[in-house]
Amino acid sequence: MRRRTFISTSAGAGFLGAARTARPASVEIPKRVFGKTGEKLTIIGQAGGRFPMCSYEDAKAITRRAYDLGINYFDCARIYWDGKSEEVYGDVLPLFRKQIFLTSKSPERSRKGAEADLEKSLRALKTDYLDLWQIHQVNEMTEVEQIFAPGGAIEAFVAAKKAGKCRFIGFTGHHDPAVHLAMLKNFDAYDTILMPLNPADPSYLSFEKAVLPVAVQRGLGIQAMKSTANAGLLSDIHLKECLSYVLSLPVHCLALGCTTIGQIEDDVRIAQQFQRMTEQTMADVRERARRLAGPRLENWKRDTNQKASAPPYRDGALG
Repeated sequence: MRRRTFISTSAGAGFLGAARTARPASVEIPKRVFGKTGEKLTIIGQAGGRFPMCSYEDAKAITRRAYDLGINYFDCARIYWDGKSEEVYGDVLPLFRKQIFLTSKSPERSRKGAEADLEKSLRALKTDYLDLWQIHQVNEMTEVEQIFAPGGAIEAFVAAKKAGKCRFIGFTGHHDPAVHLAMLKNFDAYDTILMPLNPADPSYLSFEKAVLPVAVQRGLGIQAMKSTANAGLLSDIHLKECLSYVLSLPVHCLALGCTTIGQIEDDVRIAQQFQRMTEQTMADVRERARRLAGPRLENWKRDTNQKASAPPYRDGALG
């Protein structure tokens, strides 16, 4: 099931033409200090991973609408839409560059490959620096070894921060919490981390249980994704409950991919009205999600029922 294609689609189409002239939202989206970076980010951010599911012009309109509604965090990656997602941002965001927090990611595991990706990202985004550059989609222990081997990608990230090509560095992944922990064990100078969090996560290979406490202890800027399990939870749990559950965890920002104006407006409305869930309410939501939990729902995670790992899930869906 695609994220919320059953709601907001027709509503979103009606707003595309108006997106360029819309004024900022009158009710502000709450902000949180992004860990030790000290930056203040809106609790939800616009992600470019779903842009292949809409047209280039619609993606531009969604991006502009997100900014007009008050979002200041914009997530992207070099591999999204073969680089076109970054180009969308490059066509819209330079006008507001000083008002936003701009991120991108590289899946390259060598220094040379990551450095080439960074130069491509900067050109596509039409900027001379990123606020945050991340080692993208680390799925396997072998990749951890490659990243930290001589000539590995970590060298590019450290050098880029030193050179001012990015202000902060971090890493992302969604396949196995143990891999996240290995990344944390190998390096103590990350600024941020990105992980999948949703009400079903605690019941299967849980990032919430294994990784989140370590990230909090380290003072990292914590980003969440996959709050609806790519819409898989929405048959039983309301969108507002999914987003509110994740935002009630000790995270700083939730990245959300949208394909219509209506979807980004839904997300902003929920964020504006956000109230932290009680522990009991969170427990109730987890229990409702538990029957759906497992590798069939969260198919980006390692399937513990199989002896061999499935091919890595290609990130690009942040719902």
